[in-house]
Amino acid sequence: MLLVGYLLALIISFYLLAEVSDRYFVVSLDKLSHRLNMTHDMAGATFMAIGSSAPELFVSIIALVRPGGHEDIGIGTIVGSALFNLLVIVGAAAVVKNSKIAWQPVVRDLLFYALSILGLYYVLFNGKVQTWEGVLLVVMYGIYIYAVVKWKKWFNFKQLDEDPEEEEDEEKTGWKAMFKPFDWILSKFFPSSEHYMLSFGISIGLIAVLCWVLVESAIGVSRILDIPEVVIALTVLAVGTSVPDMISSVIVARQGRAGMAVSNAVGSNIFDIFIGLGLPWLLKTLISGKALEFNIVGLNISVGLLFGSVLLILFFLMWKKWRLTPSLGIFLILLYILYVIWEIFRVYFF
Repeated sequence: MLLVGYLLALIISFYLLAEVSDRYFVVSLDKLSHRLNMTHDMAGATFMAIGSSAPELFVSIIALVRPGGHEDIGIGTIVGSALFNLLVIVGAAAVVKNSKIAWQPVVRDLLFYALSILGLYYVLFNGKVQTWEGVLLVVMYGIYIYAVVKWKKWFNFKQLDEDPEEEEDEEKTGWKAMFKPFDWILSKFFPSSEHYMLSFGISIGLIAVLCWVLVESAIGVSRILDIPEVVIALTVLAVGTSVPDMISSVIVARQGRAGMAVSNAVGSNIFDIFIGLGLPWLLKTLISGKALEFNIVGLNISVGLLFGSVLLILFFLMWKKWRLTPSLGIFLILLYILYVIWEIFRVYFF
């Protein structure tokens, strides 16, 4: 019965994460970015990436401060989420709509993502994280945000995205009808649409609570089924915490803003490493006054996979002349499925 309870908690939390993202986060983000007169790629790389990466940040913090040595959950979730974002989210954006994107913001985001991977490797290669290394990662994210703001002025590129189209709200049918009571409860947390800043903040708060439920449920499932926590993190939690990224990116891609979807996916990965790992490490080392120690078995493989995914996306986008096509999307999604199968096989048999 306990296992059933944990599994139900995981399913409901995943669903609510998707609903918070779809119905409240994306809407408030759109209004905020329009008010600040931000381009689609800029909004995707900053507000959208930060907000939709909140699950990974909170999972990392909760796993780090929870007694019992669960640090690997935070790292595993972010590594798994990074590959999910780059392969599945970009792939899904390509499947829903054939679009051409501007190359300048994509190159910017992939460049900084590559730097974040190198930064992660530099910090972890000796198995210890010092306070100044946490500061380094956080400062590097500040440099990235500065580059995002100045990039259009430096390279003067045109926004290729189409104007967003309003989508009609579809009535929930089939299995989704089972979650209507949760939708009703969720609606009571949010104000009217004109208070979008408050909705944005409430969205982040609810994501934090849901992530706490996810971490506790995942740990419970791993103990009952005797599954390594890192496997749960790389698969279930990585996918679950990327639900807001997935929903947000598919919505804006379908609306004709594919560049925003790609910037969200890559920008989320940058945030996950620089802030999702860097900030909790910085806070924990400051509070404890000593370095954090990590098990770095498989670090080279993880870093190699992340770096290889950057080169892969860059190669295919250049090959397709910076166009997202359904065939490319399906190929990227299949690659992620193969990665998950390989990762599970590696953990159990090597």
